[in-house]
Parts: sequence; structure tokens; C-alpha cells
Amino acid sequence: MITTATWVGIGTALWCAGAIACLLGAAWLLNRRHRFGTARPALAAALAFSGIWTLVGVVEGIGAPLTAVAENLRNLAWLFALYRLFAIDGRDASMRPVRPMLLVLTFVELLQIVNIAVLFERPIAPLGLQAWTLLHLLVAIGSLVLVHNLYGGASQQARLALRWPALSLAVLWTVDLNHYAIAYLSDGQPLVTAALRGLLGIPIAGLLVMGAGERSEKLRFGPSRAATFQSLSLLLIGGYLIAMVITAQGLAFAGRDYATLLQIALVAISSLVVVALVTSQRLRGWLRVSLIKHLFQHRYDYRAEWLRFTKTIGQEGPQSPSLNERIIRALADVADSPAGLLLVAGENGQLELAARWHWPTAEVPGTAICAAQARRFELIGYIVDLDAVRGSPNPSFEVPDWLLADPKAWVLVPLLHFDRLAGMVVLARPAYVRRLDWEDFDLFKVVGRQLASYLAEHAGQDALAEAGRFDEFNRRIAFVMHDIKNLASQMGLLARNAEQHADNPEFRADMLVTLRNSTDKLNGLVARLSRYGTTLVENLVPVQAEGAARSVIAQLKSRHPVTLVEAADCEISAHRESLEQVLIHLVQNAIEASAPDAPVFVSVSTDGVNGQFEVVDSGTGMSPDFVRNRLFKPFDSTKPGGFGIGAYEARELVRSMRGQLEVESREGLGTRFAVILPLAEAAAIIETINEAGKTGSKVA
Repeated sequence: MITTATWVGIGTALWCAGAIACLLGAAWLLNRRHRFGTARPALAAALAFSGIWTLVGVVEGIGAPLTAVAENLRNLAWLFALYRLFAIDGRDASMRPVRPMLLVLTFVELLQIVNIAVLFERPIAPLGLQAWTLLHLLVAIGSLVLVHNLYGGASQQARLALRWPALSLAVLWTVDLNHYAIAYLSDGQPLVTAALRGLLGIPIAGLLVMGAGERSEKLRFGPSRAATFQSLSLLLIGGYLIAMVITAQGLAFAGRDYATLLQIALVAISSLVVVALVTSQRLRGWLRVSLIKHLFQHRYDYRAEWLRFTKTIGQEGPQSPSLNERIIRALADVADSPAGLLLVAGENGQLELAARWHWPTAEVPGTAICAAQARRFELIGYIVDLDAVRGSPNPSFEVPDWLLADPKAWVLVPLLHFDRLAGMVVLARPAYVRRLDWEDFDLFKVVGRQLASYLAEHAGQDALAEAGRFDEFNRRIAFVMHDIKNLASQMGLLARNAEQHADNPEFRADMLVTLRNSTDKLNGLVARLSRYGTTLVENLVPVQAEGAARSVIAQLKSRHPVTLVEAADCEISAHRESLEQVLIHLVQNAIEASAPDAPVFVSVSTDGVNGQFEVVDSGTGMSPDFVRNRLFKPFDSTKPGGFGIGAYEARELVRSMRGQLEVESREGLGTRFAVILPLAEAAAIIETINEAGKTGSKVA
């Protein structure tokens, strides 16, 4: 049996170890100037007072009055450190509910010093000892409440810095609470807990030292499932033994006959439980799922994440952001990302910028991700951690250089709809960067598929609405064309009758000129209204590119400064009237977007295969969302009274001439339109190859 002298010796050794740990921790903490903010000196001082308390206990004795005074000073130092910890996230300025409790606990500690004098100088020692113990219990309970408020009321970011000092304070006052509770119940100083209190300096100093480390925010306590199940098994076995002891004692008091009946019932119930677990797969599965759900903490609260996701996507009203921006935000909220980009699939399979969210500085090229890379992401559906790609000498995924060059780019999430790539979201780096794990990737994948379905549904609705508008438009144009044809026929008949019956030669000549001009205009209008189809493709001829550009500039330069800055000598395959109509529309739009004295530049160049017309202005520019979703959308006009088919008409005309219409624009900087058409010689070669291919397929 361990004697009192033995416990005193053990306590002295333990208190010496605690004193050394506290003093070393205080010295080390003073050198970590960038940790814990303004609370660092207070924490170091509290550790120093804890070391002094344990040293006094070693010299004077654990129960000596001077040791008790040193403990009061230690508690006051920790209360001040607790107050300074509230200043880490600025809550010290709004601590009205907390300040009164701090003042009360400080007053209690000061009252303890008076109580110590009464306890050791007056004959009423038992009453003084009980009061001294109760006051210590009050301080421990109040301090634990303050620690809970410190950590529970902190922001998510502030908790990363507060969790270590909060845990050390919780350990300190939890041990004090248990020690003084035992002392109050036993009416004396418990030797075992008094000796063990000296070890408090080791975990307290250790936790603060860990929290002051460079990578303390990334430290996590996460036991494996095997270790958790083994620990749970030990707890169950211990609980079972305790239950058996309690049952045995109860049976002993119950009497022999009653005890036998209870033993039989206990064996029968235990046997039924074991048989049910062995034979019922459903019960075993329920038990396993319940243990995993309630014993293992997931990073995400999936119910809260889903509610936030649906709220973000479902925003409505004139002031709400567009669907593309809501898609970025919905995914960014999951990862606490402050910004993002949405890339959507273009006509040729490449990904293009569709929207930005809080990321105006990102330099995204016209083709953000080429078709080959987009196809690879579509096949594998892999979520790319860009930091891992940057740090790998041989990355397994090819990522565009502009993404790797931007340090703000963090994660690339594909949006897959029925295994087809609808787009990708680029998330910006959050304030606190952590390594992504399986749970992040699984949640990103599920959210990405849901967002892809919204994109696909939105595109389908737009296509249906556009088809309906086209149907209405075609019905109206059919009546217009019918009337125009009738009018043209009547005017042609009038012209022929005038040639036969007019007596005045001058009148007849003027009438004929007027009628013929009107007839030509009407027929030209009919031809333009019915141009969609294969007629323009079949009537393509070599056109001098420079001449077409100069002709357009000559028509518009009187209204606004329009300059031809480059004029390459090349012939393109085109329809002259349609080409001029496209260029007039582009230059006219550039003029309307520019200031009155800001010039519009036109250039003609060639790369040996294609000829290119460029129209550049420094006007208001367009957002990526407008270029992507509205510029080429029929019947969507920003001009009062506009019909909204100009840009769409220009693009369709260029396509009918086997060309491409490209656009680059930045809000506040200007716009560049490029019309790319094949050279006449190249068009002839391509036509020959196509004809040869058709002939070969027929022979085969």
C-alpha cells in the first residue's frame, strides 16, 4: 500500500517536471512573435506563473499557504490571457456579456487570498476549507464557460488559431474542477489528484507550443477507423464488466431465488442479442452505418450544404445574378473559395469563358481549353488540384499554361451531364488552403453533375424558345415575301405597259428608270430575305479583299473616323455583296460603341491559306457573359427598337461563305471582330479535295 510519504515524494517529482515544462514553454513562446497576436505575451506570462506555482509547491509543500497564493496568481494570469485571446478576432470590443463574468472571477481570486489568511490563522479551519474549495469550484466552472464562449463564438478562420490555447485552458480548469470536487466531497486534500496536478504544466505547455508552430493550422486529430473500433471495443468490454459487477451486487441483495431468476433472464436476453447480430445481415448493416455516422465526423454537413446550394441556384428577381454566376458561386461556397470562372463548351468542342465571379483580373484567352484537352477531361471526369500539378515534375494531366501561371487558380472541376462535358469551373484559392481529400472530390463531383444538369436544362429551354421565335418570324416573313413578290410583279407589268403606251418620251424614260430601280430594289430585298440556304455557297467567286474593305470604309468614313491600317493584297472566296454587308454591320457597331473622336481601325491580312478582316475599336466593350449568351442570339437586342438579328445574320453569312467570325472583347477596353475567309486558291483546292472524296465514296 502506498503511504502518504510516498505520494508526497511522487508529487514533488511530478511538480518539478511540470515547472520545467511551463518555464521552457514560456521562454519558447516569447520568441514566436508572429503567433497568437496580442495574446502571446499574456500566454507566456500565464505559463511563467504556472511554473512559479509549481516551484513554490515543490519548495513549500503542495498544501502550504504560499502555494495557495501562487495558485491564485496563476489563475489571475490565465484569466487575463483568456481576455486577450478574445482580441484575436476583435471580440474584445464587444464583450458586454463576458466582462462581468471575468470581473467576478477576478474578484473571487482576490477574495481567495483573504480566505487563505482566515483558513490558516483562525480556529474555524473546516468552514474556511469548505469555503476555499467552493470558491475554487466556482472559478473552474466560470472559466470553462468562458473557454466555451471563446471557441464557440469564434469565426471558422479564428478557430484555427484559438483551438490550441482553448484546449490547454480546458485541460487546466477541468483538472481543477475534478480535484476540488473530490476535495469538497471528501472534506480534505486528495493526495492522488494533488500530486497529479503538478503534471498540468506538461500538457498545457505542450499544447501551446504545438499551437505556436508553423503548421499548427493543418494539424488534425483524426484516428483511423481501426483504432476507433478497437478503442470502442475496450470501452464496451469495460462497460460490460462494470454492468456485471453492478448486476452481481444487485443480485446478492435480491436474495437467492430471485437472483436465480434474474440470472436466467440475463443469459436469455444476451443470447437473443447475439443470435440476432449473427443471423441478421440487416441489423449488422444498420449497426455498422450507425457507428460510422455517429462516431466519425465528416468535414461537411451535407444537409446544410444542400440547402445552401439550392438557395444559391434558385435565386430569382431582376437584381439576382445570372445562372452562370450562380453556378460558380454554388460550387465556390462548398470550398470556401472567394472567386471563380465558368468555362463552357463551344461549337467546336473547345472551352470558352462564359462568366466570372469576383475574379476580374484573370487573363483568359479566347480558347481557354482546347478541344483535345476538353475531350480528355470528358473521358476521365477528373477533378484537378492545380497545386499538385504545379508541384509534380511529370503531371499526369495536361493543364493550360494560363491556369498554371495564375497563382490564384486552385481547383478545376468538370461539369458532366450524361458523360458529356457541359463546362468546367475554375475555383480561386481560399484564404486557408488545405490539401483536398476524397470527401472534397466526391462532393465536387456530385455538385458538378448537378450544375451540369442545370446548364443543359437552361440551354434546352433557350433552344426551344429560340425555335419558337424563329417559327413566328418565318411565318411573318412568308407573308412579307409574298406581298413583295406580288408588288414586284405588278411594277414589272407597269413598266412593260409604259413602254408600249406612253406617248411622252421623256416621261416614259423617267418612269422606266424609276420603275426599274424600284423593281431591282424589291428583287434585291427578296433575294436577301431568302438567302439562307446553299445559294451563296454555290455562287462564291474570287473577291479582292482590299477593295471590299476600302468600299465599306468609303461609305462610313464621313460619319466617323475609320482607318485602314493594313491592306494585304489577296483574293478571297466570297460573295461580294454579303461580305460588304457583314463588314458594314461590324464597322457600324464599332462606331456606335466608340466615342465621337475615337477612331475605328480596319485591317486586311493573310496567312497564306486564309484572308482576314479585323475591325478594332476602343469603345465600351462587352462582358464574356454577353458575348457568350447574347451577342449572337437572335431577337435579343440592346438597342431601343432593335430587332436583334444583326450579329447573328453576320455570323451566318460568314459561315455560308465557309468562313469564321471571331470576337474578343473586354469591358472598358474595346472589341476586336475578325472575319476569316479562305483564299480563292485555297478554296479551289479544298473544293477539289471534297469532290474527290465524294467521288471515291460513291465508287466504294
